[in-house]
Amino acid sequence: MSGFDIFSLEGLIFDIDGTLVRGGQPLPGLNDLFTFLRQQGIAYTVASNNSTKTPQQYYTRLQSWGADIPLENILTSALATARFLRERFPAGDTIFMLGQQGLRQALLEAGYNVIEDFSQKAQAAVIGGDYDLTYNKLKHAILHIQHGALFIGTNPDIVFPTEEGLVPECGTTLAAIQAATGIAPIVIGKPQPLLFEMALQRMASKPQYTAIVGDRLDSDILGGKRLGIGTILVKTGVDSETTVEKKGIQPDLILKDLQDLLKRLQGS
Repeated sequence: MSGFDIFSLEGLIFDIDGTLVRGGQPLPGLNDLFTFLRQQGIAYTVASNNSTKTPQQYYTRLQSWGADIPLENILTSALATARFLRERFPAGDTIFMLGQQGLRQALLEAGYNVIEDFSQKAQAAVIGGDYDLTYNKLKHAILHIQHGALFIGTNPDIVFPTEEGLVPECGTTLAAIQAATGIAPIVIGKPQPLLFEMALQRMASKPQYTAIVGDRLDSDILGGKRLGIGTILVKTGVDSETTVEKKGIQPDLILKDLQDLLKRLQGS
């Protein structure tokens, strides 16, 4: 995005894991930043590639830390995946799911018959992050795809940041299934446009007056650049100046953390 001006922003899209929180803890400056945004009337959406948690779970966690972020301001790749499916499959169709509560709830609320085994034929096999991944779950996913189910991944992230370090995410599972089936997945989350477009729609914000704040170059920053929105990398998760050089993806702005972002927005 040429001519990026942080003071012209009317809307901000925030990643969650590695940007607002890391592991089970909020990152410094979280509450002060969102208080400032409310005071200044700057619209915002929190949009996570993580499909394991429901928006309600994120809302409850953020509220417990004092971050007063409304539930309707929270989007996940599970919600985007359900929207993608609704455009292709009618309610009542059978969907195989490998994932956790966030994805299961989104699919059920969209009206699908959700299965987690090979007991019925499925129109699609939807793969999300799963902290309890087993051989049988992988086997069932692979069998469904071999029998014609559309192969869909909620997000491409190979790892995500925790207090222990970077641990496997959905992209690792997608790679295993692709290796076994020879079929590449349709991936829904960032850097693909749907989650960004849903956020822009909710905020009624135009791309040229919006920026994504995230910790990942190949999802947050790349997706923002493709859509023509501003890109702000915070160095609290996966990427930094070192990986900018390695990956060849250049954000409009690189900041240390949320506190640094707040200072910039305040003009200090």
